[in-house]
Amino acid sequence: MEKFKTIKSIPAYLPIVNVDTDMMIPKQFLKTIKRTGLGKNLFFEMRYDDSGKPIQSFVLNQDPFNQSTILIGEKNFGCGSSREHAPWALLDFGFKVVIAPSFADIFYNNCFKNGILPIVLPEEKIKQLAEFAKDKKTIEVNLEEQKITKGDNQPIEFDVDPFQKDCLINGLDDIGITLKKSESITKFISNQKNKTPWLF
Repeated sequence: MEKFKTIKSIPAYLPIVNVDTDMMIPKQFLKTIKRTGLGKNLFFEMRYDDSGKPIQSFVLNQDPFNQSTILIGEKNFGCGSSREHAPWALLDFGFKVVIAPSFADIFYNNCFKNGILPIVLPEEKIKQLAEFAKDKKTIEVNLEEQKITKGDNQPIEFDVDPFQKDCLINGLDDIGITLKKSESITKFISNQKNKTPWLF
């Protein structure tokens, strides 16, 4: 997993409550176990018409939002099934940060495990950031300082679990965390071989 760095982008705003994972990546695209290649199908049914042509009124088909790395959503973002393909699709599209008033728990944790920073903010702060998106103004997300700056003198602070923060900053997914303990694991296995050689 890539190390998380300060993200600077014009945010894309999706003013829809209860965005579920099937909306993010419909079931017909869940056949792959690869984490790449799903970005083109992100929000497929909202981005394309029945003939496969982009719907220009949808935000992610518009410039500069088609290059955004910060997505602003509404309540209960990521509800529905627990498919990990949803954060895979967001990340493959280019999103590194998702900001919303609330998230579904499984989706929220899947974001951290795949290198995406989910940020929970009060609705009034979401409205502020949505205006910056509409005006096509850049905002900056600094995970180290846990602040969002937006071109004025009123940065927005956000909370994040210290462990999840450390994992993002150091680029550690579940495998990376395990590998950090490889020396202890090797020592344990060696000791177990001596204690119970019939098991090996």
